Amino acid sequence: MPVQTRPDIRSFLDYLKFEKRYSVHTITAYQTDLKDFVDYLSVQFGEKTHLRDVTHSFVRSWLAGLKEKGITAKSINRKISSLRSFFKYHLKLGHIAATPMTKVISPKIGKRLPVFVKEEDTKKLIKTLSRASEDWKTLNAKMLILLFYNTGMRLGELISLREKQLDFGRSQIKVLGKGNKERIIPVSKELIGNINEYKQWKKKEFERTDDVLLVTEKGRKMYPKYAYLLVKQYLGEAGTLDKKSPHVLRHTFATHLMNGGADLNAVKELLGHSSLASTQVYTHNSIEKLRNVYKKAHPKA
Repeated sequence: MPVQTRPDIRSFLDYLKFEKRYSVHTITAYQTDLKDFVDYLSVQFGEKTHLRDVTHSFVRSWLAGLKEKGITAKSINRKISSLRSFFKYHLKLGHIAATPMTKVISPKIGKRLPVFVKEEDTKKLIKTLSRASEDWKTLNAKMLILLFYNTGMRLGELISLREKQLDFGRSQIKVLGKGNKERIIPVSKELIGNINEYKQWKKKEFERTDDVLLVTEKGRKMYPKYAYLLVKQYLGEAGTLDKKSPHVLRHTFATHLMNGGADLNAVKELLGHSSLASTQVYTHNSIEKLRNVYKKAHPKA
């Protein structure tokens, strides 16, 4: 039975969409994880395997198979998280007496430091973009990089940004984040000037753009791949980064704030993190900077 037509999965995905108000991207991730698990159950135990028949042994054997295939601990943990939410939902509705996930342990993930652009390389990149000829792709690259770097927004948040979310008088942007949570990000007068300039170009070029801020050269709402490839191209010219994506600029925003002495809770609010643990990864780079200062300046170092 296709995953979309299983009533237990369909009702769960509807719950995520209409009650939790998760994004399309997040719901798709849940659907993919559940499909993988259901496909495994079908092959191993038959298509008509009911939820109440699923034990922790079924889940563990599936996860062991994923590990053998070389799936990373991070991806496996995401799948475990999807199953936890799925079984918790059905437990709450009384469809199952107990969740099989209580005996499933998530694999440990080695801490990976966020990739970011050095401050001097960021300045060079922005300077390069400001001197470039102003065709639409360059204008878009400039706005994407300036907005990502100055606000730390996620890709989905930025391409969905509407003009009504910009408060030019107060120099701030209202961002609609995960779970439809709103946050306010203060920005510089210089960035407001750049946005105004972009708006004028857009008004001159296109009759109507449905209030969305960033558009392609055809006047349509910018889509994720367009933004991703444009940012990747310019980050490739900025230095020798292992990873080149809009998320690198989000990391850069947070790292530069922390290196400048920003309060951890303030950075958490600006990024739209739900917990402080997600933000604490940026403190490592600050500690490294302090360590270098100590080594250079302290006589006993």
